[in-house]
Amino acid sequence: MPSASGLEIQDDFALFLEQNLNKELLRFTTAGSVDDGKSTLIGRLLHDSKTVYEDQLASVKKSRINRANGPIDFSLITDGLRAEREQGITIDVGYRYFATARRKFIIADTPGHEQYTRNMATGASTANLAVILIDGTKGLLSQTLRHAYITSLLGISSVVAAVNKMDLLEYREEKFLRLKEDFLALAKRLGIADVQCIPISALAGDNVVDPSERMPWYAGPTLLEHLEIVPIAPPVKTQGVRFPVQYVIRPDASFRGFAGQLAGGPIRQGDVVTALPSGQQSRVESIVTYDGPIVEAFSPMSVTLKLEDEIDLSRGDMLVSQHDRPNVSQKFAAMLVWMHVQPLEIGRSYVLKHCGRKVRGRVTRVRHRVNIDTLNPEAAEQLNMNDIAAVELETNQALFFDSYELNRITGSLILIDPLTNATLGAGMIREDLSEVGARLPRQETLYSESAVTPLERHRRHGHSAAIILVNAGAALVRRLERALFDDGFEVMLVERNASSTARWRMLHSAGFVVVYQNSSLGKEERLDLRAAAGDSFFDLAHLSPLQSDAEIIEQVRALAEALRIPRGTENAGKVV
Repeated sequence: MPSASGLEIQDDFALFLEQNLNKELLRFTTAGSVDDGKSTLIGRLLHDSKTVYEDQLASVKKSRINRANGPIDFSLITDGLRAEREQGITIDVGYRYFATARRKFIIADTPGHEQYTRNMATGASTANLAVILIDGTKGLLSQTLRHAYITSLLGISSVVAAVNKMDLLEYREEKFLRLKEDFLALAKRLGIADVQCIPISALAGDNVVDPSERMPWYAGPTLLEHLEIVPIAPPVKTQGVRFPVQYVIRPDASFRGFAGQLAGGPIRQGDVVTALPSGQQSRVESIVTYDGPIVEAFSPMSVTLKLEDEIDLSRGDMLVSQHDRPNVSQKFAAMLVWMHVQPLEIGRSYVLKHCGRKVRGRVTRVRHRVNIDTLNPEAAEQLNMNDIAAVELETNQALFFDSYELNRITGSLILIDPLTNATLGAGMIREDLSEVGARLPRQETLYSESAVTPLERHRRHGHSAAIILVNAGAALVRRLERALFDDGFEVMLVERNASSTARWRMLHSAGFVVVYQNSSLGKEERLDLRAAAGDSFFDLAHLSPLQSDAEIIEQVRALAEALRIPRGTENAGKVV
C-alpha cells in the first residue's frame, strides 16, 4: 500500500500532467533571408529557456564545425542535416518542441535561401505566428518581401519582425526605428494587422529570453515574452460542420463509423448532417474517440462518427451542416505557390489532393504572377519554381471547399505529378468560378471572338478604359457616376456582389470607366483589378474620410481627365 508521501507524489505528478496537457499550443515559424540568423535565434531561444538536453549541447560543443574555444554556435542545435552543417545554411524544415510555464511551442525553422522557398511555405502552412528576421546590417531584402508575402498569403495574422544583429549596429535606436518603419509599411501593404517589432541579437542573447541591458531605450517585450502572451487566433472561421471522411471503420456487423479530422464545427450528438456529393441526410448517433464516446467535438479533433442511417460514404466524401454548406464546384480560382523545378504547364492534367479527396485537374489560366521585388502583378504563361501566382483551375470531379480565408483545411490543396508522385505546387482557394462562368463569358473570350478591338472602342468613347476603386457610401458613388457621365465619360458603377468580378471585366473590356465600390477588398482582388487595368487602375480606397464629398469628386474627375484621347486622334488608325 503506498505511503502518504507516495500518494502525495502521485497526486503532484497527476496535477503536473494535467497542467501541461491543458497548456495552449502556439505553432510558429521563422523566415527571412540567408544568414539572417534564424537557426541561431532558435538555438539561443532553446538554450536560454533551458530546453536543450545536455547531450545535445555537449554534441554541439564538440562539433568540429563549432569554433574552437569560442562561443557556442547555436545554429547547430537546429541544423541537423549533414549538408546543412557543411554548407552553413538551413535546407530542410526543422521542427523543435519546447514549453514554458505558460505555453507549449512548436517551432518550424525554415530555409532562407531562395532555392528552398517552397520549404518555407510548407513550414508556415500550419503556423499561428511568423517570426520574420531582418538582418539589421542589410535591411529588407527580396527574400524578406517573399517570405512576408507568403506569410500574408497563408493567412498568418500575427507577425514578429525581429531586427537581428543589433550588436553589429552598436545597439543604436535610430537604426532599429528606421527598419521598423520599413517593415510596418510592408505589413500594411500586405494586410498584416498584428505586428510586433523587437530589436534582438541572437548571437549575444539580447531581448531573446531576457531583456537587454544594452538597449535601455526599448521598453517592449522580449521575443519569448511576446510568444507567451500573443493571442492565438482560431484557424477555422466557418461555423458549419466540415468533416472530410478519411476511413470507414466496420469492425463488426453492429458498427459502421466514419473516421476523420474535424475541419470545422462544432458537431454534437443528434446533429443533422448532409453527405457530399450524394446529398443524403442523416443524424449523428454517436461520436467515438480513443478514450471513449463524447457528446460534442471541435476542430481539429480526430473522431469517428456513427450515423443513424446507412448512407453511402467513402474516403474523400464530406459530412457538412444542413444549413451551412461549402462550395461544391469543379471551377475555382486560387493562389498557387509553385514548388518544383518542372514548370507549370497550362492545360496539363495533374492530380489535385484536397482534404482526403484526389481528383484530376488542370490550370486553365494564369491570371497573373506576383513580381516579388515589387509585389505587383505581371503577365505569365507558365510558372517556375518558387513563383507565386493567381490561377484558375478546373477538375474532373467536384470539390467541396471554402475560401482559404474562412478555412485553411478545406481551402487548401496540392498539385501532384501523376507520373512521379512529386508535389508540384500548393494552392489556397479564393473563389468559386462555377456561377460566374455559367453566366458570362471570360475576358479572353471577349477579345478573341469580338470583331471590334479595344482600341477602336476607346477611340469611339474618346477615352481609355479604367477601373477606379473607391471606399464610399452609396450616395457618394452615385454622385461620382453622375459627374463622370456629365463630363462625357462612358461610366458604370459596380457594387460588389456575386457577379461583380465578371461585370467589371466585361465593362472594362468594352471601354468603360468602371467605378468599383468596395469597402473590404482583399489584396488578391486588388491584384486582379491592377492586372486587368494596368496603369489605368486607380486605388482610391485610402482617401481620408475627413475629405468632403466635393473634394473626392474633384479628385476622381481629375484622374479621369488623363484618360481622354487627344483631340484630332479619335479616328486615327480606324479599321475599315
